[in-house]
Amino acid sequence: MSAFVLNLFDAVHEQRFTDVTSFVGEDASGCFGIQAHHARFMTTLVFGLARFRRTTEDWHYLALPGAVVYFNNNELTISTRHFLVDTDFERISLLLEQHLIAEEENLHATKESLHKMEQAMLKRMLALKRKTGWQS
Repeated sequence: MSAFVLNLFDAVHEQRFTDVTSFVGEDASGCFGIQAHHARFMTTLVFGLARFRRTTEDWHYLALPGAVVYFNNNELTISTRHFLVDTDFERISLLLEQHLIAEEENLHATKESLHKMEQAMLKRMLALKRKTGWQS
């Protein structure tokens, strides 16, 4: 079976697989598959699991929080903030769930911090307005 190259990029590392025979992912329109010599293609993956098969191995699972996918000249390039690759479905599902929970907690903390900064800035502006007698 023909193979293609899979390039994975995130903020801190990259991986390259030169013997991929099949890729299955999901975008906003649903699940799709790519095999060697596919036409040029670009989409964005949703948060979750994708999978790919190498010539001599079982499925590899790819957990990611969304990604941009581009296939051209028999190379599939996936760019995302963070990705995990594993051959064990149960293990990577658990890691994905833990990652999702941690990401949600970080997002909540960031929003809370921004809200506090906004409150502090408004208080400071009101204090300056009172002190200088500035009219808006």
